[in-house]
Amino acid sequence: QVQLVESGGGLVQAGGSLRLSCVASGRTFSIYAMGWFRQAPGKEREFVTAIRWRDSLTYYADSVKGRFTISRDNAKNTVYLQMNSLKAEDTAVYYCAASQGRATGWAADYPYWGPGTQVTVSS
Repeated sequence: QVQLVESGGGLVQAGGSLRLSCVASGRTFSIYAMGWFRQAPGKEREFVTAIRWRDSLTYYADSVKGRFTISRDNAKNTVYLQMNSLKAEDTAVYYCAASQGRATGWAADYPYWGPGTQVTVSS
């Protein structure tokens, strides 16, 4: 089992920045990739970004390319999401997820999830 806990969410004005963190514990040696997803009220959960653990290969949704950056610190078993130039449409609950075999944008490929952290961007 892998446990995940996110932090860093909050309220920010449009154009501002936030950095989310996700700490993994448990069987962290089994992690192949970690990703961030988000879910806005009344909408389905959507892929934001992912990073492959062994070589830091990254993937981004088109909606966040150039604004968001994912990174990881293996020694701390932590993945970060730096969010810049935030927009009102970025408002959502952000979830950290871990995969043991694939680095994709499909939520079904990630068996482990954190409880989520709220990000609210005021316009």
